[in-house]
Amino acid sequence: MAMSAGGPSGGPMGDINVTPMIDVLLVLLIIFMVIVPVTPKGLEALVPQPPKDPAKQTQPNDRTIVVQILHNAGGNPSYKINETPVEHSDLLGRLTAIYQNRAERVMFVKGDDDLNFASVADVIDIAKSANVDSIGIITPKIQEGK
Repeated sequence: MAMSAGGPSGGPMGDINVTPMIDVLLVLLIIFMVIVPVTPKGLEALVPQPPKDPAKQTQPNDRTIVVQILHNAGGNPSYKINETPVEHSDLLGRLTAIYQNRAERVMFVKGDDDLNFASVADVIDIAKSANVDSIGIITPKIQEGK
């Protein structure tokens, strides 16, 4: 076994001590292994489900609130809450009364094809003012599945 005495001139050696770097690397590896599973995998989404037995369900579900925005020839849209006609000025009061005692505050908005999106955005703003937590938009593709 031979020992090195610092080279031929007896000066300092130029070798790097890698033991502290390996210790830091292992600690970082353990930290990243613990942190990565905590990150969320995706977004939560509520999708309306079709009834399991459509023959039994003859009346509409009382829990599902659908606000329809219908395009009129005059330019002003008309509104319905679950097939009940409602004026635009009464929309906030009716939605507030509906969701006042509900634990599940979910609402769906259905607009006509010829409708300006500003009318849909207005209904969404009114629903947020009525403390609705989740608002879904019913599209024609979802409608075809029924």
